[in-house]
Amino acid sequence: MGELLLARWQFGITSAYHFLFVPLTLGLSILVAIMETLYVRTGNETYKRMTQFWGKLFLINFAMGVVTGIVMEFQFGMNWSGYSRFVGDIFGVPLAIEALAAFFIESTFLGIWIFGWDKLSKTLHAACIWLVAVATNLSAFWILVANSFMQNPTGYVLRNNRAEMVDFGALITNPYVWHQFPHTVLAGFATGAFFVMGISAWHLLRKNHTDFFQRSLRLGLAMGLISVLLVSGVGHLQTQYLAKTQPMKIAAAEALWETADPAPFTVVAAIDQERQTNRFEIQIPGLLSFLTHNSFKGEVKGLKDVQAEQEAKYGPGNYIPPVTPVFWSFRIMVAAGLWLILISLLTLYLVRAGRLEQRPWVLKALVWTIPIPYVANLSGWIVAEIGRQPWIVYGLQRVEEGVSPGVSAGAVLTTLLGFTLIYGALAVVDVYLLRKYATQGPVEAPPVKPQETAKEVSLWT
Repeated sequence: MGELLLARWQFGITSAYHFLFVPLTLGLSILVAIMETLYVRTGNETYKRMTQFWGKLFLINFAMGVVTGIVMEFQFGMNWSGYSRFVGDIFGVPLAIEALAAFFIESTFLGIWIFGWDKLSKTLHAACIWLVAVATNLSAFWILVANSFMQNPTGYVLRNNRAEMVDFGALITNPYVWHQFPHTVLAGFATGAFFVMGISAWHLLRKNHTDFFQRSLRLGLAMGLISVLLVSGVGHLQTQYLAKTQPMKIAAAEALWETADPAPFTVVAAIDQERQTNRFEIQIPGLLSFLTHNSFKGEVKGLKDVQAEQEAKYGPGNYIPPVTPVFWSFRIMVAAGLWLILISLLTLYLVRAGRLEQRPWVLKALVWTIPIPYVANLSGWIVAEIGRQPWIVYGLQRVEEGVSPGVSAGAVLTTLLGFTLIYGALAVVDVYLLRKYATQGPVEAPPVKPQETAKEVSLWT
């Protein structure tokens, strides 16, 4: 393997690993903030214990996300200096804002939140976790602003073989980011929600702290159901947008080699990229046209025609991405989303009927559903990033032009193996800590003193 392939593998592995932690941070931060708000509003100590229990799991996940994210930034200089020189004037701006205006806020107020129990008023303490939650999701926005420029360059001019920013407003109003950001954030909310639901179901199966985990499960269910329904809606709008701006990605996601009107949705296919055909396929007529045009009639361009258009625009070359991973990743993402909707609706029905704990198989299904949002998140990332190959900046710079010159394959391989081994060890530690504290359950509530009970009775009488 050459330097280019090794550099791509290294960034792919580290970014995929980092993306395991980001969605849970986005969703769990909001849920913890809601729990503490309920504690402030009601004075119910159960909500305080919920805040502390789920907050501890949030902190473990947050720490791992920070560690893995730092390594990704190093790689821009180590392995992708050609990319950094070409687009650094633009790409560095949202990254700097993310650090100064988002990460510093969340890390500062997270520290105050951790050490501020019983030192700040309830309201101020709750405000701290809300600042953490808002800053965490704001951090995601700025990262996606940077990524969206790579997907759909805006607000730039080419000077001296470099892309330079001329319109910051165009950068942050890029249509791509306003389709990608809500999709990513809502997926994070769903990840946090099903994490809470799954762990709560595990304890309910064992009848541990039933009131505590019933409340937790209901909160997770409310956020989870709303999030997955909105994710599917936003994803539909994003598909329609991509059909106009990145038709190659849509054609690859459907393994559609020939332009069709109406265009079928391919359920499964045996893809032969070398011969540019599908040896076998099962299709639903007209469904792809409906997904892209809201009508069962409408043209969807095939890979061959988009290839011809891009050759005419950018010159000779192969502009078709690896179709098989994009095609199957899209289907895995959709299947995962459908499962999340189905299990959410079933759980809602049983909760409202008061029969959830009488259906242990549903509780077990919720436990096994914890990894499903992670699968959906990674599959979506694969579609977004591999689907725009061979471009590192769409229409401006190809991937091979962004790799660092003069860096040997041996050097990249050494760091690739080192990062993979270290991340593997960190993964073991992370899973161990999450499992330890998740199964341990909440801290027992302190016993109520007789005089406090008397005061409560007198208030009610």
